[in-house]
Amino acid sequence: MKKRFFQSLVCFLVCCSAVYAQQPTPAPLTFQELMDLGVVQSRQGNYPAAQGYFTQALQIQPDNAVAYYSRGVTKSNLKDNRGAINDFDRAIELNPRYSDAYIGRGTSKARQDDHKGALQDYNRGIDLNPADANAYFSRGYSKAKLENYRGALSDYNKSIDLTPDNALAYAARGSVKQKLDDYKSSLDDFSKAIELSPKRAASYAGRAYSKLKLNDIKGSITDYSKALEINPDDAESLYFRGLCKSLIEDFAGAQIDFDRAIAQDPENAAAYYGRGFTKNRLGGTKDAIEDFNKAVSIGNIENKKVVFMGPITKQVLDELRNGVSEKLKMVEMSAERSEVYFNRGLAKAKIGDTKSAIEDYNKAIALNPTFAEAYFTRGMVKSQLGDQRSAIQDCTNAIKLNQTYAEAYYIRGIIRHALGDSDGCNDLSKAGELGYTPAYSVIRDYCN
Repeated sequence: MKKRFFQSLVCFLVCCSAVYAQQPTPAPLTFQELMDLGVVQSRQGNYPAAQGYFTQALQIQPDNAVAYYSRGVTKSNLKDNRGAINDFDRAIELNPRYSDAYIGRGTSKARQDDHKGALQDYNRGIDLNPADANAYFSRGYSKAKLENYRGALSDYNKSIDLTPDNALAYAARGSVKQKLDDYKSSLDDFSKAIELSPKRAASYAGRAYSKLKLNDIKGSITDYSKALEINPDDAESLYFRGLCKSLIEDFAGAQIDFDRAIAQDPENAAAYYGRGFTKNRLGGTKDAIEDFNKAVSIGNIENKKVVFMGPITKQVLDELRNGVSEKLKMVEMSAERSEVYFNRGLAKAKIGDTKSAIEDYNKAIALNPTFAEAYFTRGMVKSQLGDQRSAIQDCTNAIKLNQTYAEAYYIRGIIRHALGDSDGCNDLSKAGELGYTPAYSVIRDYCN
């Protein structure tokens, strides 16, 4: 029985082997089949598999420029820019008129921040194919990175002429227009980008920034909120929405946004600066100083023009200044270290740490010698400490920098009058002339 079973098993295996042996060996894939498979995998986003097929194709035709170009594109998509450049180099060597290879190589160079090298490739690619919208778009990007904003604008215009439905091109052109201070026109570009691609957060954020610069604060908040619905963790949109809320005096809401921005980007010095500002407005002066300290310690606040609602603080110098109300003034500030020191000085003065406040004003002035508000505020603190001559000099410096600085004329006039200098009344008159009406009550009581 066992012997018969063994014989049957052997017979079965022999038959199977015979059948298997009869199966034909698959024919190797052709060059074109491998290329087609690579293209399919690349379109599906499976770049490692695509690269493998293109490599096999090159084993069959090692001097095929299209295969090198195709593999270069997959390497570029895999962030292997150096490897991509090598393949594009070989494609161009094999076909010096291969416009797409020049554009591909330019893109890989741009990703390595070699924008000058990228421009050379884009120029050559465009010479060979002047109808390539993507080439103009890419060249515009590198020109913008090199701060050639006029040139970038021209390229984006050409790209849009060739492909009027390219949302990215409209958004990029809107960003360049912002660099050229053409905020009104940039609104149209961002709106068109949103119309074409309504799920792209960056377009809403771009339009929001233009609205902010055009003083449409509520419209800006609406667009930043839309951007954050799409991308809730965008630290920059959180920061700027907090800034906008500060401008409409929603300091509690602004602080929440600054908190979230810092949570996403703990090295965001501008967000610490903004949060310190809002904390100071909400009465948390000591906490505000900690945030200003943090902003200073990070020390790399981006030099962006932003707008804060800033107080010009006036200490009571003597009985002439009693009852003088604090005046809020819109001041355009650069979010740089001098502004942080200035605001930290305001916070320190508020809690009576006048010595440290003056040190911060000194640092603010050293960093920005044209900072009129810092001179003026330092002068008020010096006057409070009894250093009236130095206070007069600071007010004078502020007036030299801003000849319409009514508050500086007013304070200098009061100090001069208190020191018996008749020119004090002239300063008070000038302050009134410039629109600071409290000066007239002092003139009425002391200058006639």
